[in-house]
Amino acid sequence: MVLGVIQSPPPQIVTSKPTNHYNLLLQHLNECKDMSQLKQIHALSLRSTLPNHSTTLFLYSRILHFSSLHDLNYAYRVFDQVDNPNSFMWNILIRACAQSQSVHLKREAILLYNTMLQRSSPFPDNHTFPFVLKACAYLFALFEGKQAHAHLLKLGFQSDVYINNSLIHFYASCGSLESAKNVFDKMPQRSLVSWNAMIDAFVLFGEFETALQLFVQFQQQFFEPDGYTIQSVINACAGLCALSLGMWAHAFLLRNCGVSVARDHVLVNNSLLDMYCKCGSLDIATQIFEGMQKHDVTSWNSMILGFAMHGKGELALECFERMIRISRFVPNSITFVGVLSACNHRYMVNEGRKYFDMMVNEYKIEPQLEHYGCLVDILARAGLIDEALELVASMPMKPDVVIWRSLLDSCCKKNASVELSENIARQILESEEADSSGVYVLLSRVYASASRWNDVGLVRKLMTNNGILKEPGCSLIEVDGVTHEFFAGDTSHPQTKEIYQVLNVVEERIDSTGYKPDYSQAPMVDELNTSKRDSLRLHSERLAIALGLLNLKPGMPIRIFKNLRVCDDCHKVTGLISEIFNVEIIVRDRVRFHHFKDGSCSCMDYW
Repeated sequence: MVLGVIQSPPPQIVTSKPTNHYNLLLQHLNECKDMSQLKQIHALSLRSTLPNHSTTLFLYSRILHFSSLHDLNYAYRVFDQVDNPNSFMWNILIRACAQSQSVHLKREAILLYNTMLQRSSPFPDNHTFPFVLKACAYLFALFEGKQAHAHLLKLGFQSDVYINNSLIHFYASCGSLESAKNVFDKMPQRSLVSWNAMIDAFVLFGEFETALQLFVQFQQQFFEPDGYTIQSVINACAGLCALSLGMWAHAFLLRNCGVSVARDHVLVNNSLLDMYCKCGSLDIATQIFEGMQKHDVTSWNSMILGFAMHGKGELALECFERMIRISRFVPNSITFVGVLSACNHRYMVNEGRKYFDMMVNEYKIEPQLEHYGCLVDILARAGLIDEALELVASMPMKPDVVIWRSLLDSCCKKNASVELSENIARQILESEEADSSGVYVLLSRVYASASRWNDVGLVRKLMTNNGILKEPGCSLIEVDGVTHEFFAGDTSHPQTKEIYQVLNVVEERIDSTGYKPDYSQAPMVDELNTSKRDSLRLHSERLAIALGLLNLKPGMPIRIFKNLRVCDDCHKVTGLISEIFNVEIIVRDRVRFHHFKDGSCSCMDYW
């Protein structure tokens, strides 16, 4: 076997005493800096060591370890020269493959493990399984990982904390949250990593409240959170729009990790950007972004998407230009979702077409359903419904419910023909993914706009006969760190009496401005205007705003988070409240953020 030319041989090794000889070889291995030196040491070992000597196997394991970090092909050749490799040597090779960036080598880690089992000796040990499970997690190899789980149970490793941590990560990565939780619950002892893995698993599955509840238990066990814990907590806060807790987590980072770490840690900063954008604090997100020493594509994407969802379309496009022109980052598919969303929220039809073409022609990114959905919405909301339908017809994939609902919503707002609206509604109802309650509500609005009240009544009857209930509106507001939840017409809050008194004052004040209720989006309510007005004034976001007016300190913005889109009348009323009571109101609905100040909204009242 040719091992390469020895260019600078190590000092001459005295071979008269075997023990000294091995010690010198090990000393040279300790001082080895590159593969060239390792190959020289390996060549000397082949010529001067005894195959059956007790130290030879240890020497070869050291050579194997070094080569696995620098030249995996060479490591395989070293491994193949050993007649009976021990578990330590198997683990070295399995670990090298599992930690590789190559998908092929990760599969090789599992194959090596299977080969090890087939040889029956040596048995895998407690160091083997974390590496195997890591490869299975990356490959989403649920079946192979379950087999490894069964093997380790047979070998008696069910109490090993490191193996259990790997099992939690494996099951969560493969979409089996319940299995991950079962492993966690059965652990006789847990480490910080155990808690981090389980909290992160709940966040991964969107179980944000459960993740934060587990974090509270974690603290009760007297564990001190680290950066990974806090990152998961920040992500959970982003999912729940829990600004106060998110700010506490940010303060914890600054206090315990130092300003420099908090500023330079890209992953943590990306989580903070996402959290502040989703919680309605775009200014803080911008400060963090501008203060970061390093950015990656995710950092830029977070800011572009943040500007877009807050109606700052021009800033989103400026950010994109900085990303590609100054910082020389290459945008990806997610970047263009943000860019097209920015165009959509600011009524930039030509720009939307331009960036869609740029994505396809300049960056060779194949459009996904989300990109088509953005462009369809841009065209439809601009009244270009025929062009939007042509785009849908040319799509290489089947349009989803979101695209059809976008078209139906635009038909309703742009007074398109009833026949066209009915055809689009039929497309949605025939879809397997259909959320039919929303479709019926939109269709009823189309009929109401055309004054076809008999058809409105027919839609209501169909909903009743089919057992379809309109999704209730729900709004959240955070006051002094406590989140309050309201449904339309809610009377369960402890301050209900005061809230309704504020609503009466609000109604008197806005009536004095000449306000007239917009009933166009209340067709599912009794036709009497008094009933419709009562329905509109008790929408969940108005109750939440009233609580904010009652309890928040002067100068503090009122932040509302709603599960549905804000209706036109509530949009108008919220703008009037912001002007009359001189308060900033930030409402995040199902689609975007609305920043109300001095009577105007960041969406420019364009729907």
